[in-house]
Amino acid sequence: MTRFLAGALFGVISCVAVAGDANSAKEEKVRAAIQSLVPGAAIDSIADSVIPGVVEVQVAGQVAYVTEDGKYLMQGSIYDINAKKDLTEAARAEVRQVALKDFGQDKRIVFSPADPKHTVTVFTDIDCGYCRKLHDQMAEYNAQGIAIEYLFFPRAGVGSASFDKAVDVWCAADRREAMTEAKSGGSPAKAECPNPVEAEYALGQRIGVNGTPAIYTADGTQIGGYVPPEQMRARLDQLAGGAASKP
Repeated sequence: MTRFLAGALFGVISCVAVAGDANSAKEEKVRAAIQSLVPGAAIDSIADSVIPGVVEVQVAGQVAYVTEDGKYLMQGSIYDINAKKDLTEAARAEVRQVALKDFGQDKRIVFSPADPKHTVTVFTDIDCGYCRKLHDQMAEYNAQGIAIEYLFFPRAGVGSASFDKAVDVWCAADRREAMTEAKSGGSPAKAECPNPVEAEYALGQRIGVNGTPAIYTADGTQIGGYVPPEQMRARLDQLAGGAASKP
């Protein structure tokens, strides 16, 4: 449980109020239960779930379920059998979508075809093997009509060698060129400037990134880890309902 809520140790507690005195009391019990497990946890929202007597709690980009009396916490997915839909993953995607919107293209390094059919956000680590493999195939992703928008997630954390390389890339005169050099094992020139690397790393922690590459669609759905270009296009078409045409 502590590991599950590890990302909740930063930020401000902000709970969505549930109307009515009874519901407010219910919310207080749930909030107290979470706080007893992880003091200072950043609770994003508390809302009724589809299961009577159980509320859905969003904590630092993660979703958990707590009984209204605050006695029991459950992890895992609620799956709507009739609708054939993972309701928990849908809730996570909604959290990610909102969070990712705060990081526009001015905070991203973008590799895009002229007329992209799909756009994905990729949390990347300069020194990650599969991140480098993905970047080596950038021309193939773009040929599939996929725009790749990078955010940094140096897995070793703030101040690590990978973090410093990310700063060097961001502060380079040509970020795309510097990214490609770094992904190829080169060392872009040392540079310092105002940069979003630490904020992007914190964002990744908040929405539950635990490995790189971590790939998200515009609606917050996570589609991988590393996914080869043709498979990614097929997956994105599937998610879009097959409406997008092949390149």
